[in-house]
Formats: sequence, C-alpha cells, structure tokens
Amino acid sequence: MEPTAAAPESVTWKVHLDRSMWVAGVRALMLQALHPLAMRGVWQRSDFRDDPTGRLLRTAHFVAVTTYGSPDEARELGERVRRVHSALTFTDPDTGRIHRVDQHDLLVWVHCAEVSSYLETTVRAGLRLTPAERDRYIDEQSRTAEHVGLLRDDVPRDTASLRRYLAGARPQLRVTPEAARAVRFLLWPDVPDHLAALAPLQPLWFPIGALSYYTLPAWARHAYGTLPELPGAAAATTEGLRLLRGGLNRVPERFYNRIFDEATLRSADEAKKRLLEAGYEVENGFRALRGRTVFRAPAPGPGSGWPSGA
Repeated sequence: MEPTAAAPESVTWKVHLDRSMWVAGVRALMLQALHPLAMRGVWQRSDFRDDPTGRLLRTAHFVAVTTYGSPDEARELGERVRRVHSALTFTDPDTGRIHRVDQHDLLVWVHCAEVSSYLETTVRAGLRLTPAERDRYIDEQSRTAEHVGLLRDDVPRDTASLRRYLAGARPQLRVTPEAARAVRFLLWPDVPDHLAALAPLQPLWFPIGALSYYTLPAWARHAYGTLPELPGAAAATTEGLRLLRGGLNRVPERFYNRIFDEATLRSADEAKKRLLEAGYEVENGFRALRGRTVFRAPAPGPGSGWPSGA
C-alpha cells in the first residue's frame, strides 16, 4: 500500500505542493460561485458568509489530506464529507425547488472548477508540466472525486474532456448577488481568530485575491465586473503569478506553516513519518523528497503549497 493517499511520484504532488496553489484555490472558489445552484447551496448551508477564510483553509485541508494523508485518513475524511453533505438541502429562490447539497451535477461542477483552477494556475505561475502530465493529473484527480461521492467516470479524465465539460457548462453560469458578494469577500477576507497576530499583514492578501480574479477566464471577469479590465492585464497577471510564487518559495517553512490549522500540520507530520519508513528521503519538508522510484522534486524546487510538517 502507498504510504500516502496520492503517490509521491504523482503529478498531484507536483501540483498541490506548489505555493501558487493559494491563488489557484481562491480562483476555484470564484469560478465555482458562477454556478447559481452551487453558490446558493454554499450561501445557505455553509458558514462562508461569516468565515470565507475558514472555507479556504478547510478546502486546503481536504486537498492536503487527499494528497499526502494516509489512505485511511483520506477515506475517513471523504466519509465525513459525504455524511455531512447528505444531510443538507437548500432552496433555489428562483424556482422554489429544494435541492440536495450532494446533487450529482453540483458535485461534478465543483470538482471540475477546482481541478481546472489548480492545473491552469500552477502551470501559468511557472510549474513545468508536459501535456501528458497534465492529462495524468486530471486522471489522478478522478480518484479524489470518489471521496465526495462520485465515480471516477463521472468526471473528466483528461485535458480535452475537461475543456469540453467547462465549455458545455458555461451557458448555465451567471453572476448572482451571492456570487458578487462572494468575490468581494475573497478579495478582502477577514482575518480568522487563529491568525490574529498576522492581522497587520492583511493588505498583503489583496495581491493574491486580485491575481485569483485576473486568472479567471475573460468571460467570467466580464460577467463579474468587480475589478477593472486593464490594458496588458494578461501579461501582468502571468508575471505577477511568477513573482508571487517566487516570493512565497522564499518564505521559511516554519513561518509559512503558521497559516495552516493544527489538523493539517498533524497530517503532514504523519505523512513525513510514513515516507521515511517507506524508504523516501525527506528534507526541508516535502520540498526535497526523493524516493525509491524515478520521482524527483522539480529543480530548483517550487515551495510546498501545503505544509511541510518539518
């Protein structure tokens, strides 16, 4: 059995350990919000309005556990997510219909918006992946879909299929009042209690929020109209992503890890122990991971997007 939910040699590790995943995660939430039913489910049945930062950190925890958590950890987390979702319903104010949070088409949309955001953003920020590796990442993520109650074949398994799905979903997407408010929250979220000491640094969040917004497809930005469309924005966004990624890579692990909650850090510590026992060499967190196979962390090494546990 593999020591972690996803094999350290997988493309999933390359993508999810990249520190540009912070932008990718926020971008995913902004894209997901364009599906009216999905957004209303979040708005009515989660604490997003009161704690958008907490929602982002919980998403980070889910990605972390399903990446480098143990198979048992990932399975238990998936069971917990499915159990919570199965008990929740919400009302569409346009039709008066009641919908389940775990409605099949909504789960597929959330999955595809996340996977496309993670892949597109990290590659744009400078993570080098071949076309074959991009396809492999999407196929690997079909296993993650099982944790929320989908089958692997319910979701796209390669880049072309994902692109076709997103194009087909576009006619359903629009900006609701809830989506507009969600984007404003994500551009300037409140600082959660456990990060109160970092409150003076809150202005540093805006570049992450703005980059997340400007990495959205042009049609999505035009629909939102939250930030101005500036000449040369595409090139500036790409350069900004690369600069932000480089800056985050220089943050020492001991400071970077303060962002995450205790459960996520505990999972990282356990993953490190399992990797060592399985014969991998782990130095400087997961950033210099080497094992018994052909896997090598990309040189000079993108910083871990998730905590090192070191």
